[in-house]
Amino acid sequence: MDTLSINLLNDFQHHFPLVSRPFSDLAQRLNSDTQSIIERIKFLSDNGTISRIGPVFKPNTIGVSTLAAISVPPNELERYAQIINRFVEVNHNYEREHEINLWFVLTAATQLALDTAISKIEAQTKQPVLVLPMLKEYHIDLGFSLHHLNKSQSFSDRSILKKLKSPEPLKQQEIDDAKDLIAAIQNGLPLVERPYQALAGQLNCQESEVIEDLKKLIKNGAIKRFGVVVRHHEIGYRANAMVVWDIADEIVDPLGKAIGNEDCVTLCYRRPRVLPRWPYNLFCMIHGKNRDEVTACIEQLCVKHQLLDHPQQILFSGTRFKQRGARYQQPKVLQKVG
Repeated sequence: MDTLSINLLNDFQHHFPLVSRPFSDLAQRLNSDTQSIIERIKFLSDNGTISRIGPVFKPNTIGVSTLAAISVPPNELERYAQIINRFVEVNHNYEREHEINLWFVLTAATQLALDTAISKIEAQTKQPVLVLPMLKEYHIDLGFSLHHLNKSQSFSDRSILKKLKSPEPLKQQEIDDAKDLIAAIQNGLPLVERPYQALAGQLNCQESEVIEDLKKLIKNGAIKRFGVVVRHHEIGYRANAMVVWDIADEIVDPLGKAIGNEDCVTLCYRRPRVLPRWPYNLFCMIHGKNRDEVTACIEQLCVKHQLLDHPQQILFSGTRFKQRGARYQQPKVLQKVG
């Protein structure tokens, strides 16, 4: 991968420019030109390296979401995955190495819509769905470093992000007022010289309003990060595992915060136990270039945080059946731009 592509992917997973001509801003920083930047992003999008450029929303602020899973015969995984993938509420769908082997994430605008989708999945698959909504986040979605491809400094380093101020409290009215913008932006920015102006044309407002509203959503924490959303497998993180533990309720929060602060942990959160089927309440995701790297991280975590005596399961990912951004709102019928 050439230096321009690496820098685009690595340095702008956070703090993508909220200015009238963001791609011109990137071109200045990367010693390139606007058209070359747009064409390179289009190329990286077409080949699947970039999912989109846009927001990653804080779970359960814009809508509602949950992790869910079913157990199916291994030789029928593909058939069941296709059934689940047809649901617009499903944005991720993975095989995992466990008796409960098909894991997926659902997102919807309301709890009723989410519950309805889960009921329909149970009806169509004829399998009980294990529903595991997030109870508390300890660390979610700080992006993926490309240091293994280039030694350049990354804006996605944790040392930089730790210096950021905590978001202001969420104001529900601000989120309600931004629903049309959320619907328009959830699939990513249009790849044109003035993408915010294009969105403004769709929403019948001013470009400056779009930019200011996005800044508000970032400031109040509804948007956790705004930038290049990469696909981890395509940039070299070819192994990942979901690790789960059964941790006593009185110590799970401090332990979750400590684990979430480890460099090799990409996600860490608390979810409910569903007894007797699922006794685990602390979850983390670990991504690595290969299985050995992921395993080494898990072993280090268990020793450092004294987890060896706690019940644990390691669920390595297998086939990726679906991976895309969440859909929180249904877009309005928007006028054509350009």
